[in-house]
Order: sequence, then C-alpha cells, then structure tokens
Amino acid sequence: MTRRRRLTDDDLATWRQVARTANPLHATARDPAPASPEVPTVQPRPNPEPVNIPAFRIGQAQSYDHSKGHNLAPTLEARLTAQHVRMDYKTFGKMKKGKLRPDRKIDLHGMTLAQAHPVLSRFLFAAHSDGCRLVLVVTGKGKTRSDDGPIPTPRGVLRNQVPQWLRMAPLAPLVLQISDAHISHGGSGAYYVYLSRRR
Repeated sequence: MTRRRRLTDDDLATWRQVARTANPLHATARDPAPASPEVPTVQPRPNPEPVNIPAFRIGQAQSYDHSKGHNLAPTLEARLTAQHVRMDYKTFGKMKKGKLRPDRKIDLHGMTLAQAHPVLSRFLFAAHSDGCRLVLVVTGKGKTRSDDGPIPTPRGVLRNQVPQWLRMAPLAPLVLQISDAHISHGGSGAYYVYLSRRR
C-alpha cells in the first residue's frame, strides 16, 4: 500500500498560482457566481376588474339570436362581391351588365362533383388554348331541401364548389375573374369566368 505524500507549503503556493490562471471547463457549486447586472424590480400588476357574470341555474333556458343561422362564414355572394377586380374595370362593368357575349358555355346540371370537376377542367383548358376570354359555366341553383339536419349544408353543391375549383391548381392560372352571371345568362345559377390571355 502506497502512502500519499503530503504537499509542502511551496507546492500549495505553486498550485494556487496555477489554479488562478486556469479557466474551469464546468462550473461547480463551489465556483463563485459571476456578478450579474442589476435586475430592475418588477411592479406587481393591479388586480383586473371583476367581470360581472349573471347568475345561471342548471336547466335555465339560454337566449340566442337565431336570425343569423348557424353558418358563420360569409355567403358565396358576399365572397364573390368582396374579391378584387383583376380584369379591366370597363370590361368588368360590361360583363356584370350582361353586355358581353360569352365565347363558350358549359352546363354542369345533373353531374356529381366527381363527374363535374374533370369535365370543367377539360372545358377551361380547351377554351383557354383556343384564345377564349369569357366563358359561361352553368351550375344551377341547387335543390331546396326541407330539412338540413343539425349540420347546415349550402344549397347547390356545384354552385358552391365551382368557385373553389377555379381558385385552385391547375385552373387558377387560367382564371382572371369569377362573377355571378347576369339574369340574361342564368343569373345566380351560372358564373362568368374571365380567362387570362394565352401566352
């Protein structure tokens, strides 16, 4: 068994001198904490004003305004009206008044969504490649249902779906403007689709 040699005062002085010049790899609990900048004192927030909630009993009837219905999204007409006009304003005004004659027309009446989407896509690609600018897409207004059930469904599935298809790939680059048709061309049961110029 080897005995450990005790360090002399000279050895301890040398060790302390070396230790003062060394930077520790990992701070330990014995290392003095670095001096931190003065942290400003945080003032406590005042207590918020109490909210006056009316008393409520289990089984009590709750008043609700049913005039707005359950559908919180804007209507299709509101979305079409709010869209930015990307075509010439003068031409847009003529189109809305029914003074422009559509170059081509497609009728999607009686088709399912699965049938209508590829038919509409082929029609628009062909019309665009032939240089047509204004086409008429007839969707119909949809059937009135007696009972919508707990989840309301908009009237006219194709009428609501066609504008979304026109804003998505691959049709979006072809379409410059979508608008409800004038009454002479089908009114709210049809859309004017103004196509971009062929490049």
